[in-house]
Amino acid sequence: MGGPLPAARTRPLPAGAVRLAPTGHLGAWQERNAAATVPHCLDALETSGALDNLRRLLDPADPEHHDGPYRGFNFADSDVHKTLEAVAWESARAGEPRHEDAVRRVVDLLRRAQAPSGYLDSHVLGGAAPSTEPYADLRWGHELYVLGHLVQAGVARARATGEDDLLDVAMGWADDVVARLAAGEDLVCGHPEVESALVELYRETGDPAYRDAARRMVDLRGRGRLGSGPFEPAYHQDATPVLDAAEVAGHAVRQLYLLAGVTDLYLETGERGLLDAAVRLWDDAHGRRTYVTGGMGSRHKDESFGDPYELPPDRAYAESCAGVASVLWDWRMLLATGESRYADALEHALYNVVAAAAATDGTAFFYSNPLQVRDGHDGADEYQASGRRGWFACACCPPNLARLVATLHTMVATAGDDGSLAVHLFADADLAVPGPGGADVRFALRTGYPWDGDVLLTADARSPVPLALRLPGWAGVAGARLEVDGVTVDVAAARDERGYLRVPAGATRVRLVLPMAPRVLRAHPRVDAVRGCVALARGPVVHCLEQVDHPGVVLDDVELDLAGGVRVGPADDAFGVGATLLAAGRARPTAGLPLYAAEPGGAAPDEGVAVAVRAVPYAVWGNRGEGPMRVWIPVAAPPRPGDRRRSGR
Repeated sequence: MGGPLPAARTRPLPAGAVRLAPTGHLGAWQERNAAATVPHCLDALETSGALDNLRRLLDPADPEHHDGPYRGFNFADSDVHKTLEAVAWESARAGEPRHEDAVRRVVDLLRRAQAPSGYLDSHVLGGAAPSTEPYADLRWGHELYVLGHLVQAGVARARATGEDDLLDVAMGWADDVVARLAAGEDLVCGHPEVESALVELYRETGDPAYRDAARRMVDLRGRGRLGSGPFEPAYHQDATPVLDAAEVAGHAVRQLYLLAGVTDLYLETGERGLLDAAVRLWDDAHGRRTYVTGGMGSRHKDESFGDPYELPPDRAYAESCAGVASVLWDWRMLLATGESRYADALEHALYNVVAAAAATDGTAFFYSNPLQVRDGHDGADEYQASGRRGWFACACCPPNLARLVATLHTMVATAGDDGSLAVHLFADADLAVPGPGGADVRFALRTGYPWDGDVLLTADARSPVPLALRLPGWAGVAGARLEVDGVTVDVAAARDERGYLRVPAGATRVRLVLPMAPRVLRAHPRVDAVRGCVALARGPVVHCLEQVDHPGVVLDDVELDLAGGVRVGPADDAFGVGATLLAAGRARPTAGLPLYAAEPGGAAPDEGVAVAVRAVPYAVWGNRGEGPMRVWIPVAAPPRPGDRRRSGR
């Protein structure tokens, strides 16, 4: 994210200011992304046909011309662009171009396939769409969505390598869209995304026409211009103008991308109505429609948000792209407000639903992210699979994950509007921050987080800037401990109104110790689907039960006995997991019971079999084979007076 962001309360640090250590959790994730996920995505562009779709547009005399059929969804070009963006950000992280020969070949292919007008959508230009006329189907065509990802790839490559070749291709198309809007065409896409991209293009070029085009698209949306079918206008974010909307609705990814764009516009214009709408809708999304894993979207039918508190664990859609989009929106809300609750939400989604979307080897993925897989579940459908897959017919998620993970280091810390260094994500990292005199001040951030709550920030000299460390909402004031240069500081007194612990300039060593005892979570009473159940968490990490850890019983029958508490279990190095959770439980046999039966009255229920419950981080479930899993665990009812209990049968 470039440019000064005039309305921001806290701003990204300069490129290269933060480097994650590969020994830390986030740094190891970035290394895996670079070594496995990004190359996997590049390979899949060939095997999926995404590049062949573009080769179909070449002159038949061109030796690269492809005369086979179009393959994939109508927005398959965006898989190419997201992968190019991921490569660019990985190049920026590495400090040198990565996969440069492959990237140059793809950029040259895009340049040769581009129409003279600048338009570049292979589904339309290649005759696979119902019409070869651009923008004939704004509701379902996804052309501007594809443009958005092309623009973001071009901007990323220009910033990472200084090469403008891809940016020139993107600007050729973007300029045509800007001209059409200026001429009075009502161009608004059925899948938002281009709004953020156009604002980013404004940041890169300084040309306000791109920012104004994004604002025009936001103003056009929500007035029913796109029509309906097979889904209603809310699906396409076209039922209510976003500035008037009282609640999130429709397709979750579309809604989240739109709101990221709205927040981007606020960051550039300072228009209060944009931020007010974003805050109002963020409160609704996170207060009534987000899974405990950070996932969003509870309906499979239209990949949409459900009613308030409609959060069934076994029917959760929680698309991986929605997890990515929520992180991108949270990041922008953090920049706009400087408030820790947005960093809390970002971290929560990142360590849970986003992390779970990829296998520990970085080459297999979930499209949807359920919170429960039942015994006997048919996971053959890739959109409700019980195991990860290498690629999808609709392959939006893998390259989306790749481009996000390549940028994680940029979210570790920012420069506050008061000159402070604000630390948001706790990870092993080295920071070089411009000081008041222009010279860099170097900091080392060291921690075993998220498994260990001990966070140490040291400066190579007395810090010339104030420091601000996020106090996570899950930690609370009472359980945390803060030391500055060996002196204990009152946490409540140090906490500011934005949720950060303030340390005045001059410190050289700041230590924050967060409470890492297991937490037992209960849902709001209106989340009917999980009444009588609890979820287990430690730090920012939500845990789950897997069948593989509970042999001899059916996981669906397992209940948790909270009388003995929940304790921290050993690490599991096979998955890079620093801690598990252990508790007592039991499994009540249910085979042969009627589907419905009258209340048994005073008869004592079968106590069942004692079970040693082991919970692993939700992020790693499914890496040991397919099988039942659950986040929300039924709680065993306490014995009733007079009951005769049988134990350990």
